[in-house]
Amino acid sequence: MNDAASLVPFFNPAGVVILGATQNPTKLGFVLTRNLAQCGYRGAVHFVNPGGGQYRDHPFHRRVADVPDPVDLAMLLIPAPAVPQALTECGQRGIRAVIIASGGFRETGPAGAELEETCLTIAQKYQMRLIGPNCIGLLDTHLPLDTTFLPPPGPTPGDVAFISHSGAICAAVTDWARGQGFGLSRLISLGNQADVCETDMLAPVAADSDTRVITLYLEGVRDGRRFVAEAAQAARQKPLIVLKVGRSESGRRAVASHTGALAGQESALEAAFRRAGVLRADTSEALFDWARALAWCAPPAGRGVAVLTNAGGPGITAADALEGYGLYLADLQPATQQALVAMLPPAASTRNPVDMLASATPQDYADALHLLLADPGVHSVLVIVPPPLMSAAGGVARALIPLIHTGGKPVVVALMGERMIQEAVEHFRSERIPEYRFPERAASALAVLVQRAEFLAREETRPGPVTGVDPAGAQAILNELQLQPGEFLPQKGVQGLLAAYGIATPPAALARTAAEAVALAQGMGFPVALKIAAPDVVHKSDVGGLLLNLTSPEAVSLGFAMLLDRVQAARPGATIWGATVQKMIPAGQEVIVGCVQDPQFGPVLMFGSGGVEVEGLQDVAFALAPPTADEVDYLLAQTWAGRKLAGYRSLPPADEAAVRQVLVRLGQLAADFPALAEIEINPLRVLPAGAGAVALDVRARLRS
Repeated sequence: MNDAASLVPFFNPAGVVILGATQNPTKLGFVLTRNLAQCGYRGAVHFVNPGGGQYRDHPFHRRVADVPDPVDLAMLLIPAPAVPQALTECGQRGIRAVIIASGGFRETGPAGAELEETCLTIAQKYQMRLIGPNCIGLLDTHLPLDTTFLPPPGPTPGDVAFISHSGAICAAVTDWARGQGFGLSRLISLGNQADVCETDMLAPVAADSDTRVITLYLEGVRDGRRFVAEAAQAARQKPLIVLKVGRSESGRRAVASHTGALAGQESALEAAFRRAGVLRADTSEALFDWARALAWCAPPAGRGVAVLTNAGGPGITAADALEGYGLYLADLQPATQQALVAMLPPAASTRNPVDMLASATPQDYADALHLLLADPGVHSVLVIVPPPLMSAAGGVARALIPLIHTGGKPVVVALMGERMIQEAVEHFRSERIPEYRFPERAASALAVLVQRAEFLAREETRPGPVTGVDPAGAQAILNELQLQPGEFLPQKGVQGLLAAYGIATPPAALARTAAEAVALAQGMGFPVALKIAAPDVVHKSDVGGLLLNLTSPEAVSLGFAMLLDRVQAARPGATIWGATVQKMIPAGQEVIVGCVQDPQFGPVLMFGSGGVEVEGLQDVAFALAPPTADEVDYLLAQTWAGRKLAGYRSLPPADEAAVRQVLVRLGQLAADFPALAEIEINPLRVLPAGAGAVALDVRARLRS
């Protein structure tokens, strides 16, 4: 039961009951009891403890069955072995939403995992939704509702929601956010996610009117494609920032292609986030640096930034950071520079960055900011306030705040220092103006504002229908081959699949003997290429298994024997089917196109520079398959292989349109046939503009 209605009691319950309430201040249950009773929640509050008792004016009921109406949300903080019976009693009472804060489940080993599965079975029997187990609960600062055992004081009411797989992170973030001067709207600890997961929470949190930004701490994603679909909808409503941990990939699965070697978990995740419009933070600090900027600033109209400072070094630091994040220093209009010259000392720099010198007063800061915000080429401003020499930082803040609120463009502030700038810190935070300790962090915040603005400016696109493909024909080929899981497709079968999806291949056929190779070459017409046909040989060039431009029967006959000798020497005992004879194709640019099946996100498409050095060069980019038009643009723009299709120096333009077609068609093939573990074209030879593209070498393998 994954419908949104089933989650309503978590966020707007008519009544809440705590199982495990206690009067003993040394137990976590006491903190939970106190938090719910004192948070200001206006619904019904109930407590259950078999021993009886009460907290303030709330009696402790001995059984869930004794709890009066209304009650639709239960919080369990009891020993793990007692949870199944408590869940059954909640189900019988008609409670349909339960938070299991107790530990001792899957995180402890097989016995705990079995107990967790038992709880899920009970929940499904009574159509209950579960958060947890092994979590700290959830809170809403605006309702208000607090079903956590976080120590006081809790978070201040704010506009940033936080969804976390880790309870400890929740506790740290709550305290840190208060110290950093921003508040939370909702905090949700998911724990082991026996039932409710991060994806379930996206829609209800995005619909919350008190939430302006959604932040997530993720250790994994349960259903990748569903997450992408839900995140894409949520991100159109509210900025969605994710800190995904666990980047390392120990024990990567065996792969048989460059694509498989390069398309690991991180590549798939990045492609998924890009499609959904998710902003990925690399650090916990960046997660909330960005959240403050997105919650408090209007989106910029472009990437041009003005830097205002009273010291040269920080201005240069800011300029470097902005360029590193893909932004640029705006060219100030002559009228702006003339006005700056008129108001600043002769030694000041009126170019961007604008350096007013150490003598700058609060009024100088305000006047200069007014001019920069009025310049049409300036889309946002980064103001730097080092430890003050002539004027207190608090005075600078007071002078700037009215202009920032009325300027109509985003402004972030780098308040450099610590003790000497605390008054300014308090002023900016109280006015919801993002401030950071160093220019690099401020530049990062501006960059994410631009990224968000550009995402919203793009029309929402989905992969469109692909014409001229024959899935039934491709399926018939696979059926006829009768391959076992993990097997490689023979060359004829691979060519058939590509032909069914409109991807051109040169005339080619398998020769088992030198005589067959000669006959095939004569039938095709010279020149031809010979390629070793051996399932155990992943990369032909590594073992000398490729011969090009053979122009006579004698060359083909000798070449066939040479290939077999080379491969047998390099791979003793390897299975060798023979050699593929292939018609030589005219010269052109060479790229790689491949697809692999990711266990979480499904087919992932790779594009980049082809040839034998693809893994060394790593000039590659990834997208989910089949790709959208925007994603095809990204693959070409992100790689040198894609950019040079337009021509480079003496290299003539190649057929970019044909490459786009191959990307879409190969992506669709991989999406239509998830049984294909990987399929790779390396190289795809791209002929001159209008002449098409031909898959010269293709390798495909079924999933094990």
